[in-house]
Amino acid sequence: MIIFLFTDFGGADLYVGQIKAAMLSHAPEAAIIDLLHEAPAFNIKAGAHLLAALVSHVPAGSITLAVVDPGVGSPRRPVAVQADRRWYVGPDNGLLSVVAARAAAAQAFPIKWRPPAMSESFHGRDLFAPVAAMLAAGREDVLAAADELDVRLGGADLSEIIYLDHYGNGITGLRAGAVPKIAHLAVNGVAHARVFAEVAAGTAFWYENSFGLIEFAANQVSAAQRLELRIGDAVSVEP
Repeated sequence: MIIFLFTDFGGADLYVGQIKAAMLSHAPEAAIIDLLHEAPAFNIKAGAHLLAALVSHVPAGSITLAVVDPGVGSPRRPVAVQADRRWYVGPDNGLLSVVAARAAAAQAFPIKWRPPAMSESFHGRDLFAPVAAMLAAGREDVLAAADELDVRLGGADLSEIIYLDHYGNGITGLRAGAVPKIAHLAVNGVAHARVFAEVAAGTAFWYENSFGLIEFAANQVSAAQRLELRIGDAVSVEP
């Protein structure tokens, strides 16, 4: 069984290793793959749309542990979602709700299992990681009966910058299929190009990225600097 990890923990910090260790103690044969550990910190809405875009390329039958959880220790529920033959484990704070809303079939299951001891501030290690591993081992008895998610963001696109990569490209929550190629996108009325090589060096443009979202880029320079992009910036479509 394959377990994918999607978090805002930071790949260079000490948290990812701890959740991997926790999973392997329950499912030592599992393959663990890092999907993203630089999701925008504390930003549930951006994380939910990034997750929905990225998991379109993970295999059916896999499990994704998803943790962007600024409400850890609060009454928010832990939950597992089964959507289109994939499992997702994480907080019921909206993070898994875009995946669920866009799926052809989805069910949510509150997590009833609790460890003998659990940190109030690190449910990713002490609760979500073991449950993801137990699901990988076929242990669905750790879940309660199906229920609705408490927080549902819906399946509509998000007209915002949701991620800035290390090149300075600005990924939006807009699926490219819904935007005509002739459109200009704010910031600053940027026009479409198919790939980087179609524009001169230093020129900013927008394009459909490899997982289907609209992305602002600039040929061989940082679009984030050129266009002064920040996560959360609104994006408007102009004819």
